Order: sequence, then structure tokens, then C-alpha cells
Amino acid sequence: MKVLIVNKFLYPNGGSETYIFKLGETLEKKGHEVQYFGMEHEGRIVGNEAESYTSDMDFHTGRIKKLLYPFQIIYSVEARKKIRNVLNRFTPDVVHLNNFNFQLTPSIIYEIRAFEKKTARKIKIIYTAHDSQFVCPNHLMRNPLTGDICTKCIDNGVSNCIKNRCLHGSGTKSLLAAFEHALYHILNTYEEIDCVICPSEFLKKKLETYKAIRNKLIVMHNFVDRPSIKTEAVIKKDYVVYFGRYSEEKGIQTLLKVCRRMPEIPFVFVGSGPMVEEINKVENITNKGFLSGEKLQQIIGEARFSVIPSECYENCPFSVMESQIYGTPVLGANLGGIPELISDGETGELFTSKNEQELYAKIYELWHNKEKTDRYIENCRNVTFDTAEKYCEKILKIYGDK
Repeated sequence: MKVLIVNKFLYPNGGSETYIFKLGETLEKKGHEVQYFGMEHEGRIVGNEAESYTSDMDFHTGRIKKLLYPFQIIYSVEARKKIRNVLNRFTPDVVHLNNFNFQLTPSIIYEIRAFEKKTARKIKIIYTAHDSQFVCPNHLMRNPLTGDICTKCIDNGVSNCIKNRCLHGSGTKSLLAAFEHALYHILNTYEEIDCVICPSEFLKKKLETYKAIRNKLIVMHNFVDRPSIKTEAVIKKDYVVYFGRYSEEKGIQTLLKVCRRMPEIPFVFVGSGPMVEEINKVENITNKGFLSGEKLQQIIGEARFSVIPSECYENCPFSVMESQIYGTPVLGANLGGIPELISDGETGELFTSKNEQELYAKIYELWHNKEKTDRYIENCRNVTFDTAEKYCEKILKIYGDK
């Protein structure tokens, strides 16, 4: 099969990029042709034969021209033209959408269907929902100004996005996001998608509130491959690990408060993000920065346990899956899709998100109860999630491969 994978970022940037790169690599190993479409960027590591990409846009740093902003965020003529070049050159059987709103825009869906009619060939459009964009204009179900979890747009309409300035704290951007959200719902644009893959039951329940796609939703947890090192041979060391983005919505502020209260416990942080300077000020935290591959596996695998203290709705975080696969129990926030991945009392424990005292008590108990953590470690070594190979077999059936 010929598969075009669409994602606004074509360089390592987060979970959705981890997903598309590994999925594409596995599809190619199985003999399928894979190309990619998204924004051009100096760090781009995948692409297409047509060498056709949209201009790089960053809404956070203001590199996008203000006069063009309202038009490009809602409907991108450039994206439609550039994906047309790719479609003409590659003629895919499947277009697999990932994160595309704002930078690429749903304009590309119209071009895919136009190409389908022009060539009289069926193109299946699949979408993996890495966030809640179909039901929440800011994609996070979280108010960035207050830090509170929020489903007001789901419950009472998108005017709440404007009222609460939910996009980057900006009234103008929030107005545009609400308009974009409402427009494509009115136009029934997303009905053109054949199947929506939800990486968690949690997200599926949220997306079911959007009637147009309700019957197109299926749940497939993300994949994670077994580590290259043998977890049974790993010697555990005395530290607690956090790995992921250094940002407030990930619960870093709350975790730092707890770390300061427990100077006797060494913490190792792996990642990057806007809170790096604050992290570096805490004496019992060793900040390793961004790591990948065997170095990351080793740090996760040697930890007594990991902490995933998210204060936003996580979908199906790789960090929770990787920790257990590497033989390390997880203390995770009881929020979003996290509880689906942890067997509470067997491969880790859950705590109430944003509850500093409960997080403190849980870390204290796990650190001082080695018998309990040893039992969790043994259980983690028997945990199984879909490998990329197994996941690929499932997704090929969705694609329609015979």
C-alpha cells in the first residue's frame, strides 16, 4: 500500500511525532510505501518525493505575519496547494492524518477528496486523535490561565473559549480558534474522515459527544517496543525518575514542591521545556536534559519508580507505557488516559492530580517500602503492550490492506 502520513511537525517534537516516525518505519519494513506531509523545518527528518511542504509557522513566538494569521489558521491555501503536489506525485491509497489543525488546517481534507474525484480512485482518510481538537478549540480541555481542567465548550458551546481566552491567553487567538472550530463543524468537514483512532477509552468518550464522528471511533492504545536491554538484568538504583516535558500542565510545579519537602530522596529529571531553570534550582534533582535511545532506557530502567504527575488530560502517554516496559513502576495522576495504563496496586499507583499532600505521601510510602516496589517491579516485567509490529498489523486492517 501507499500511505501518506500527515502531521504538522516532521521533526522530533512530542508524542505524535514519536508515533508517526515509528509507524512509518514499521510500515516500510512490511513492504509498504510511506511518505510524509507537513511543515518545512530545519530539523525535518522525513518527507516526500515532491519535496512539497508548507512554510514553518510558530504561533508562540510570533514568527507568523499578523495580517495573514486569521486566514492561515482557519484555511490554508498554501497547505492545499502543497499537498496537491504530493498527491499528484505519490497517489496514495491511504492518507493518515495526525495533528493538522491551525498550521495545515482542514483545507487539506477538501484537497484529498477533490483528488479522489479527479482520479476516480478511493482514498481512505484515517485520523489518529492525539488530542481533543474535535471537541475543544484549544485541543487541551484545560484553561491555560487558571490551569483548571475544562470541558465547558463540550458542555455549553465554543463561546467559552473566547470568554476564557483559552488559546495562549489571547482574546484574538481564542476568537479565531472558536470560529475555526465552529466553522468546520457547521460544514461537516470531519465527516469526510473514514475512521478516527482514539488511543484511550477516555478520549473516545469525550469525542463521542461530537455526533458526526461518533460511529467512526475505535480505541487502539499506542504501541511501545520491548527495550533493547534485558530488564531482569538491570540493577535498580536509589532514585526516582521523571521524564517528559518540563512544563506546568505536566504537573512539574506540584512535583517540585514535593521534591523540596523530601531532600533525602534523589530525583532524576529527563527532558526539556520552559521550567528548566526552576528545576535546576532544586538541590536534590539531577537534570539530565533531553535523552533518547539506550541512555533514556537505562535511566528509566534503573529507577526505583517513576512519577507522572500530569495536571492535564493525557491521552495515552508513552512515558507511562515505557516506564513499565522498562521494568519501572509508575506513580501516576488519576487523570485522562493514565489510569487505563496502570494496574493500581500491581504495576504502580495512582494519586489525585494537583494534590500535593497525596503525592508527597505516595512518594514517601513507595520510597520507604522496598518490599512493595520490588513486587511492582516484578509485575512490570510481565507487562505487555502492543509492539509497533503488532499495532501495524491492526492498522493495516483499518487501512483496508488485503
